[in-house]
Amino acid sequence: MLIAGEASGDLLAAELVSALREQAASRQPPAAPVFFGAGGAKMSAAGVELAFDLTQHSVIGISDVLKKYFVFRRLFHQLLALAIERKPDVIIGVDYGGFNLRFGQAVKKYVRENPFSQWDPKIVQFVSPQVWASRPGRADKLARDYDLLLSIFPFEKDWYAQRVPSLRVEFVGHPMVERMQREELKAQKPDGLATTRKILLLPGSRKSELQRHLPVMLDALKLIQEKLPEAKAKMVLPNPALVTLAKALGANLEIQIGELPWALAEADVAIASTGTVTMECAFFGVPTVTLYKTSWLTYEIARRIVTVKSLTMPNLLAGELVYPEFIQNDATPENLATAALELLQDEARRAQIKTQLARIIASLGEPGAAGRAAAAILSLF
Repeated sequence: MLIAGEASGDLLAAELVSALREQAASRQPPAAPVFFGAGGAKMSAAGVELAFDLTQHSVIGISDVLKKYFVFRRLFHQLLALAIERKPDVIIGVDYGGFNLRFGQAVKKYVRENPFSQWDPKIVQFVSPQVWASRPGRADKLARDYDLLLSIFPFEKDWYAQRVPSLRVEFVGHPMVERMQREELKAQKPDGLATTRKILLLPGSRKSELQRHLPVMLDALKLIQEKLPEAKAKMVLPNPALVTLAKALGANLEIQIGELPWALAEADVAIASTGTVTMECAFFGVPTVTLYKTSWLTYEIARRIVTVKSLTMPNLLAGELVYPEFIQNDATPENLATAALELLQDEARRAQIKTQLARIIASLGEPGAAGRAAAAILSLF
């Protein structure tokens, strides 16, 4: 059973299913695993029987979660009932930590309270929840209920080893490495700046992110183009619905659906929301200004519990401020424009950032994260 609640997790779960199927078939004796759960279109295409499309309910921040509380409660109990009915050998949560950690705990609670059910599945989490960034006490719950944690960042295994050594944690590498290498676009990116500066806007993949980030990005772009009239901008969004919303918010520029690697390969600078997309910017060596704006309630809660110094993953991996970052009230058009202009015009700074990014990407491991994850899961049996 697999559960993924976001587009990125849906892709990761689909890759994992393919790797599990291939490795199980090559075992002696060969096995033909059956996959079911909740996810999105990519999981369905990979042969996962979906109870429903959980990616349609993707949210971010406390405010969004509260608005959909009863929806999530219903879906949660529907999945729990399905797990109890079908009794899978392993339950794999793919990212989506808030939902999946509670689900794993609920399954183990049922098993403990029903010892005669003869069902005790292995519980696996693929992609560590960011317990190292906030609420580290959640690591104890993971250690109590989980059989395996599959990590995609190199520092996480040591972090868990120091706090909950009983939890089995395997660093399998970052799946992005293989995906991006498959594109074979990095070599096509010319060195230095072309006459026309190319700016890539990456406001986020959710409606709420687009609504909060795009207006300030567009205002920053105007300020940049006042200084550099030759600068051209493009935006990448994941689906047509967000393109329609972006145009309604005043976006009068080229908007591309998907194909992010191609856009990154030609970008001189990106302005991006903090999150997984910053790692893709890093892979292509794109100097990037990052930002994040959320609701007042979510921000006030987060600033009290988040302990890391940056929300931008390349900065965390480097242990220093590689990408300029602006959060909440600091995410102004003036701040974004000033930082972006510096990255466009300061060649020494650009070269330094590219060197730092190359070291970060080298730390993420070799291609084959899904295959290593599948091998670790099958080793449980």
